[in-house]
Amino acid sequence: MPQIAQMSEIWSSQLFWLLVIFGLVYVVVGKGMLPKVMDTVGMRDSQIASDLAAAQAARDAADQQELAWRQRENDNREAAQALVNEAKAAAQKSTEAKLAQVQAGIDTQLEAAEARIAASRAEAAAEIETVAAEAAQDIAARIANISVAPEAARAAVQEVMARG
Repeated sequence: MPQIAQMSEIWSSQLFWLLVIFGLVYVVVGKGMLPKVMDTVGMRDSQIASDLAAAQAARDAADQQELAWRQRENDNREAAQALVNEAKAAAQKSTEAKLAQVQAGIDTQLEAAEARIAASRAEAAAEIETVAAEAAQDIAARIANISVAPEAARAAVQEVMARG
């Protein structure tokens, strides 16, 4: 078979061209394209690393800002609480002053009312004594036909009222 007889002659030629093509592919791809790809990968790696570093720096800055904000908020909250406490204390003092003023007015009115009551009581007691003395004179005159002096009748009524 002639095809099999040519095999050894063609085989060495094919092997030669196969090695030439693979060598050419190695030179073009390995020496030309691969360094460019590796440079691109390296640039991407360095870009990713710098982006991660920038993100970490931004995260740290945000954390610092958040801490500062929280501190400001706590300080503001404490200041507001102090203002509220001051307002409460001022309101309490004002209320106490108003209550003291009103209480003084009430005490004055109460003393005046007690004085009026005492005066009315004394007036009523004097009137009762007068009416009782007149009644005692009248009773003594009607029952015993005795005329009693107004001073004696008043003294007797006062003595009875003093004993109760």
